Amino acid sequence: MTHDPFTPLRARLAALRPVRPIGHVVAAGGGTLRVAGLSGYAGLGDLVEIRHGPGTRRIGEVLALAEGTVSVLPDGTPEGLSVGDRVALLGPGEIAPDASWLGRVVDPFGQPLDGRPLMPGTVPRPLRAAPPPAARRRGLGPRLATGLAAFDTLLPIVRGQRMGLFAGSGVGKSTLLGQLARGLEADVAVIALIGERGRELGEFVADVLGPAGMARAVVVAATSDQSPLVRRRAAWAAMAVAEHFRDAGQHVLFLADSVTRFAEAHRELALAAGEPAALRGYPPSTAQAIMALAERAGPGAGAAGDITAVFSVLVAGSDMEEPVADILRGVLDGHVVLDRRIAERGRFPAVDLLRSVSRSLPRAASGAENLLITRARQLLGAYDQAELMIQAGLYAEGSDSRIDDAIRAWPALDSFLGETAPGGVAGSFARLREVLDGGAADGVPDPDAKPALGGQAPAAMDGAGQGVQADPAIPWRGTASAPGQAGLSPGGAPAADLTAAAGGPPPVQAGSAV
Repeated sequence: MTHDPFTPLRARLAALRPVRPIGHVVAAGGGTLRVAGLSGYAGLGDLVEIRHGPGTRRIGEVLALAEGTVSVLPDGTPEGLSVGDRVALLGPGEIAPDASWLGRVVDPFGQPLDGRPLMPGTVPRPLRAAPPPAARRRGLGPRLATGLAAFDTLLPIVRGQRMGLFAGSGVGKSTLLGQLARGLEADVAVIALIGERGRELGEFVADVLGPAGMARAVVVAATSDQSPLVRRRAAWAAMAVAEHFRDAGQHVLFLADSVTRFAEAHRELALAAGEPAALRGYPPSTAQAIMALAERAGPGAGAAGDITAVFSVLVAGSDMEEPVADILRGVLDGHVVLDRRIAERGRFPAVDLLRSVSRSLPRAASGAENLLITRARQLLGAYDQAELMIQAGLYAEGSDSRIDDAIRAWPALDSFLGETAPGGVAGSFARLREVLDGGAADGVPDPDAKPALGGQAPAAMDGAGQGVQADPAIPWRGTASAPGQAGLSPGGAPAADLTAAAGGPPPVQAGSAV
């Protein structure tokens, strides 16, 4: 079957409206326009084209409807517009992605930002689509390699998972997103840059993503100087692009930087439409807008692929209780917190493991791997609780065996969290086992090494991802295991027996479907 090069053009021509309703501006004020003549045709969220003089056209969005008039917010400031200007109804917001968009940078209207021609796809997609039916969606898939040791072990990301990345400014958030875009296993990466500084767009594409990252990516960008209409549309347009590739059966990595800018743009538009301000100035519809965007990502249904998503949140002053962070934490499948203190001492990614969680655990890891994860968390937690005493010189060695073990393990464990993982998930767990065993080679600990946490058995993980302490009477020792598997067992028992004894789940092969 030969390819018809005119198929996209025919599809676009078929979508054209031969007749468009035309209204006119009757009043302007507060950044919005009142337009007569469209109230019988326009719907909320529809786009309009404002025509002011010859050759001057501006896009706007319908914000509110009234009998005889509609309220329109123009893209940009309303300066220069006047009563009597003609307003044409364009219809619902749509975008037409295409496979040829890979490697390209586009605006929220599907227009190229890199100076090269861009062919639209044959089928326009709505910007605000419904998520797949909940009853037909698959569960979370297998664990994905990321190329970063912390995520390949302690904070696993699985196919179809939705994670939040919570960080203040200047702690490596964009760099981490770029590392995930380059290293995480996916067919396509769709990146939404919402409200970023203009100069950062070129830097992100050229330096952070690089040629390897851009080869499989589509970047949808709206800079901070653009109107809230465009900034909010950037998130929806990027998700529509991701859904295009998902419906083609591909696994899509969706990265949004940041949802905070999306929520701020929505707040400006909602307040302009007359919605009252609520918590910290955000109108009540903000929560629904954020949750609707997040719910469109995740596992697909039927023959469709999946969208694995990372939504970044810019938290002012590391306030994890601010509205956007609080809303997202409740709907996502885990969250990663970047800490400024960690970044200031030079460890990147600056992940605060104790404040971060992946809800794909414990099923994303085998029983033995879950024990390693819990053991690492216990050591980091013990050190964190005693850190003030340690730094002040008030802690005397031997006072608490738990803290002694944590002090010995902390430097290597903290360094591990900043390592890359060229060996994949199996190599990362082998390295973690080596760190926890005090640097023994090949994952076989020194038989004379002191057990971690004062000889107590590390806890397994329960169904909620919390630690469940095993019987302290069971003698613990590291055991050699098959390549790619983390081996810890009491008295040499197999990992399956260990997990059952500790109350954890049955072992799951690393990387298997869950």
